[in-house]
Amino acid sequence: MATLKLRDRDAAITPEGLILRVFGYSHPPNAFICDAEYASARVFTSKDPRAPRTGGNQLFYKFYNDEGMKLVSARFPQYTVFHEMLGTRVVGIKQNAIAEVRKPEERLKALIAVEVKDELQDATERVLNIVSQRSGLSTADFGVFGSMLHGFHHPKLSDIDLVVYGARENDKIRDTLADFYADAHSGFRNEFSSDDVMAGKKWRFKNYTVKEFIWHQKRKQIYGLFNDARGGRTIKAEFEPVKAWSEITSEYDSKVRILRKDWVKITAHIIADNDAPFIPSVYGIKPLKVLAGTRDALEAVRVISYMEEFRAQAQKDETVTVEGNLEEVITPKGNFHQIALTYCPRYYEQVLKVAALNP
Repeated sequence: MATLKLRDRDAAITPEGLILRVFGYSHPPNAFICDAEYASARVFTSKDPRAPRTGGNQLFYKFYNDEGMKLVSARFPQYTVFHEMLGTRVVGIKQNAIAEVRKPEERLKALIAVEVKDELQDATERVLNIVSQRSGLSTADFGVFGSMLHGFHHPKLSDIDLVVYGARENDKIRDTLADFYADAHSGFRNEFSSDDVMAGKKWRFKNYTVKEFIWHQKRKQIYGLFNDARGGRTIKAEFEPVKAWSEITSEYDSKVRILRKDWVKITAHIIADNDAPFIPSVYGIKPLKVLAGTRDALEAVRVISYMEEFRAQAQKDETVTVEGNLEEVITPKGNFHQIALTYCPRYYEQVLKVAALNP
């Protein structure tokens, strides 16, 4: 069997009707680490009013929080893989167990080719044309994710979810969107331009306020609202950064071990942010002060975040507060420390934020 080539945001479908999102770019041989994203109503139901996906005569449910991980662990352990570096099993799938692959760029190309489009498909194509014309990018630089990737979007209710491939391309998109948000007549505005964006939503983070969250999300530029005059509604339009194939290198190494040492909180100076927009988000740091936990945290060289809340969260030369798991990475060439933000029992205590905000 030829080696399958997948990257972040590609989807692996199981015969049972689980939809697994390929997570990041570093995977064991002939397998993919994933996030359980949706499940067919045949195997999972949810009482969460946000969960049903009913478009295209299908019924799927979206997983929230750790629902997907729990379902896989309890009923579908075959969709876990052993992560040698961590010494534990994680949600994932072996290449030979995949029933179907769906890629955002291929799905977008197919949608554009359809002559008769529904309201959301039409709006998506118009948004794509507008941002492409202004940014100078081409259709090949984009893909679709979310419900539209899987054919169960609701034409009148679903969002516009676009993937943007490549670091340079994402820089152009953020600049383009910033220009649109500054123009009251562009048809676009920043989703987080109003403090009311989080009204009525339950907030779980303990060391990260709603006001801080809105400030950080607003400046990322990738979360927009499109005024669809033709369809008569305002549609959320998200532009998700994913690496181009030429930018991808795998950090997976069976000879490396990652050991969790302590829960720490520090302040640090950001010295590198090249991989900040992607998942995992990686920030080179120079620790400044330990606020809690072992002083070994002063040896940390980076923050690595698997949480979308902290993607593109900080920029080079900023001072940040970080709280999470201090890990020692043991390699044949030497060891180093990092702070990891990821799924864990203290999920909502984790934080990465600019230390001195002026919201």
